Amino acid sequence: MGDDGRRDALLVVRCQLGEREAFRELVDVWHGPLWRYLRSMAGGSPHLADDLAQETWIAVLRGLPALRQPDRFAPWLFTVARRAVLTHLRQVYREADASAAEAERADQAHPDGDDPLGAVLTTLQVEAGLNGLPPLEREVLILFHLEDLPLATCAEVLGVPPGTVKSRLHRARRMLRSALAEKGHEA
Repeated sequence: MGDDGRRDALLVVRCQLGEREAFRELVDVWHGPLWRYLRSMAGGSPHLADDLAQETWIAVLRGLPALRQPDRFAPWLFTVARRAVLTHLRQVYREADASAAEAERADQAHPDGDDPLGAVLTTLQVEAGLNGLPPLEREVLILFHLEDLPLATCAEVLGVPPGTVKSRLHRARRMLRSALAEKGHEA
């Protein structure tokens, strides 16, 4: 566990022991990344991101006493945030799931293959094309490229196997390239 993981685990344990200041410190550390994730998932709406962040922190405060692995705080936080987003975007996800499942089956033949451009996408390019992507593809790019979560953590947050994350990343990168090309960006 890295220094950040140890810091988070210590803060979580202090919260579980009833220290209010520890919760404030946890919010100070994680509110920025959480809010960016929520804003990106909410189509760039800062107001919706504020509402979702508030819902997430309330759920975190209620759920912290039961968190058995304090060192797994970051994936747990993004999982809680993802649930908040899903309650607001449920209909969009239903529609996206049907088309994504079909596209995912087609992509299984090329699960991550040689994707040299995947490694060189800049944050600005990713953000520029995100709003045009379906929610599943947008989410995997946000978690992997913008939040810099490892593949295994993305899989944990999304509740899918790592191979599915690779497949979604491959498809999302391809869709992002097309969206960026339409906007005149080189990807």
